[in-house]
Amino acid sequence: MKRFIKHAGSVVLVSLAMQAVPASAARLGVTMATFDNNFLTILRNNMKSYAASQKGVNLQLEDAQNDVGRQISQVQNFIAQKVDAIVVSAVDTSTTPKITKLAQAAGIPLVFVNRMPTDKTLPPKVAFVGSDDSVSGTIQMKEVCRQLNGKGSVVIMMGDLATQEARLRTKYAEEVMAKAPCNGIKVVEKQTAKWSRTEGRDLVMNWMTAGLKFDAVVANNDEMALGAIQALKSSGKLDKTVVAGIDATQDALNAMKTGDMKVTVFQDAAAQGKGAVDAAIRLAAGEKVPSMIWVPYELVTAANYKSYQSRN
Repeated sequence: MKRFIKHAGSVVLVSLAMQAVPASAARLGVTMATFDNNFLTILRNNMKSYAASQKGVNLQLEDAQNDVGRQISQVQNFIAQKVDAIVVSAVDTSTTPKITKLAQAAGIPLVFVNRMPTDKTLPPKVAFVGSDDSVSGTIQMKEVCRQLNGKGSVVIMMGDLATQEARLRTKYAEEVMAKAPCNGIKVVEKQTAKWSRTEGRDLVMNWMTAGLKFDAVVANNDEMALGAIQALKSSGKLDKTVVAGIDATQDALNAMKTGDMKVTVFQDAAAQGKGAVDAAIRLAAGEKVPSMIWVPYELVTAANYKSYQSRN
């Protein structure tokens, strides 16, 4: 099937079920920001399974280990191997213009996935497949606002600030709080926990040890939110705190089932993974694809979480 959604005043195509791919074989070089990340692992596995289902498609996956230099080197190696297309989940989105320039100079199609590139415009044969992080930050914070009845104190746990998604999710959450009916909510602290459950736990423990009081934890992803839950549980304060994440991973949904997590936002790893591989195959075959392929976010709460349990 094909799904059309409105985005930024225009209609864009999100290919979820995918049409039959071109018959010609395709060698795709894929560099992931890290293998050590729950959501990116789900994304990577969906890319692998979709590629395996397509005749003649060979996926070469590399782990950049959150190292910018390593990722640039991996892209250069793909170019030297003359792969048919390159797929990148960026370590640092400020480096995407350099990656675009390398691929363009080599004449190799390029697809960025999940983490939005910072290129002002994407040239021909370059595309992005992902979700609009301004939307996730907005719908996450609106639900937190509803659960707090428009007043209270919150802390924000940000992802790696080298990524556009961390900056946008934080910015748009704060914009929600700047306007009625949510302007009775104040941010008492915000800091990065680098997408990590362990760092999220330690950060919340540090805040509580310092005597900081808050009614909600707004995390840029589920992993940090799950770390916050661990810290709040150990201090006996979870029952009085709204914890919100983004991604709707299985661990987050399990936490929602027990009542520990109150809010998350579904990010469709399957659609992003399939979409990235599909776009790379089509660009390698000389077809045109939209430069921005958007996969919508969806709010998840205790009322509807069961319908997402088999989707990520």
